[in-house]
Amino acid sequence: MPLLDPRTWQPRPLAGDEYAVIEPATGDTLGHARLATADDIASAAEAALVAQHEWARVPHFVRAGVLRRAGDLFTVHADELREWLVRESGSIPGKADFELHVAAQECYEAAGLASRPTGHVLPSEVPRLSYTRRVPVGVVGVIAPFNAPLILAIRSVAPALALGNAVVLKPDPRTAVCGGFSLAAVLAEAGLPEDLLHVLPGGPAAGQALVADPRVPVISFTGSTAAGRAVGETAGRHLKRAHLELGGNSALIVLDDADLDAVIGTAAWGSFFHQGQICMTTGRHLVHESLYEEYVERLAARADSLAVGDPHRDRVHLGPVIDREQLAKVHGLVESSRAEGARLAAGGSYEHLFYRPTVLAGVDDHTPAYAEEVFGPVAPVRSFKSVEEAADLAARTPYGLALGIVTRDAARALELAERIPTGIVHINDQTVNDEAVAPFGGVAASGTGARFGGEANLEAFTDLRWTTVRADVATYPF
Repeated sequence: MPLLDPRTWQPRPLAGDEYAVIEPATGDTLGHARLATADDIASAAEAALVAQHEWARVPHFVRAGVLRRAGDLFTVHADELREWLVRESGSIPGKADFELHVAAQECYEAAGLASRPTGHVLPSEVPRLSYTRRVPVGVVGVIAPFNAPLILAIRSVAPALALGNAVVLKPDPRTAVCGGFSLAAVLAEAGLPEDLLHVLPGGPAAGQALVADPRVPVISFTGSTAAGRAVGETAGRHLKRAHLELGGNSALIVLDDADLDAVIGTAAWGSFFHQGQICMTTGRHLVHESLYEEYVERLAARADSLAVGDPHRDRVHLGPVIDREQLAKVHGLVESSRAEGARLAAGGSYEHLFYRPTVLAGVDDHTPAYAEEVFGPVAPVRSFKSVEEAADLAARTPYGLALGIVTRDAARALELAERIPTGIVHINDQTVNDEAVAPFGGVAASGTGARFGGEANLEAFTDLRWTTVRADVATYPF
C-alpha cells in the first residue's frame, strides 16, 4: 500500500489556493495541493502548542522509539520516496538515495538526543541544590527550500520532535510532497501523535506569519540570504531565535602540487551535483597558475561528457533545474559573464529546463557568475600565483559557508584554511558534504553559524533553565 495518497496529503483543509504539483523534467502534473494562509498557520500553531505539552511529558524512550521507527521507514518506503524525489525535485536517483540515507540517519541521531543528559549540577554560594536543565522550547517553525527538500526539513524536524517540541513545517510548494507530506506520513506511521507535526506549504506571506506567530518561539530557516535577512529581521522584532542557514559561493582551492588526475572528477561533482542547486556548491574554482590552463581544459571536457536529461526515465548525471525562473537566472548570469569578458569553455546552453554543465574561464571580481551565487551548474575558474593570493581571493566574498582545498600537503592546507572564514572546511575534497553527526552552518552572509547536527541541535531546540532547591524557606533582612 503506498505511503503517500494524494487524498490524504493534507488531512486538514487549507484556505489557500489549490495548485498543481509539477514534474520539472516533463511539465506533467503529479497531483494537487493547497497553499496555507496566515490563518492556517495560526490554527496549526495553536494545535501544535496544545499537543506539545503532553508530548514533552512522554518518557524519553517513547520519543526515541518514534524516531528510530521513522528512520527504519525511510528504508522500507525507499522506492516510493525515491520516485517522488526524482520526479518532483529533479534529483537523479543517486542524489535521492543520498537524501533518504541522510533522512534515516537524522532520525537515528535525533533518537539519541532524547536520552542525552539535559543539564549540570552547579556550585552555589548558599546551602541549596543548584542545577541547569534543558527544556523544550515548545513549537518550532521550520521553513525548508526545494533543493534538498527531505534533508533540509528532517534535519530540524527530527531533533525538535525528539527533544519534546512540536513542529510547524512550511516546505517550498514546489517540493511539498517529498519535502513535507512524506515526512508527515513516515512519522505518523512511526507512531507520532496527532498535531505534533503540521505540514503547510506556502509562499512568503505564510512564512512571515509563521515567523511572527507568538506561539512559535524558534524558527529554523534554510534558504537564500535575501529571504534569510527578512526572516531574521522579523524574528528579531518578535524577540525569538532564528537559526539561519543561507546561501554560499564556496571556493575550491587547487594548490600547485595537486594531482589533476584525481581532482577533476571531484571538482566537477562540487559544481554540477544536483544541477548546482546546493548551498555548498563549488561556485569558485581557484587554481594555481601552473595548472590553470590544463585544469580548465580538463574540467570543460568532463562537463561536456556529462549526460543531462529526465532522471526518472533516463540514466543521466544532471536533471532539470527546478523551474523557468531559476533557469532564467542561471542563463542570465552566464550571458552577463560572457559580456564582461569571461570565456565559455563548456556548456552555456539549455533545452527546456535542462541546463548544460558550464565552465567559465578568465573570470575576475567583476564576473557576475563568479561574484554571485548562481545556484546552477556553472563552474567559474580563476588563477592565482601564490598561497597568499589564494587566501585573499577565497576570503573576498560576503559568504562563508564551505571551503575545499586540494593539495598533497595536508598541513599546508590546514594552515591556509585558518586564513579563510567559513563554517565548513574539507581538505582534499570538494565543498558539498553533509553528515547527520556533524555540525552544519556558515558565517557572514551564509548564516548564523553551526545550528544543525550533533550537539548543535540541543542548543537550537531547547532553552536552558536554572533551578534551585532549598530544604527550608530562605530568609532575608526585610
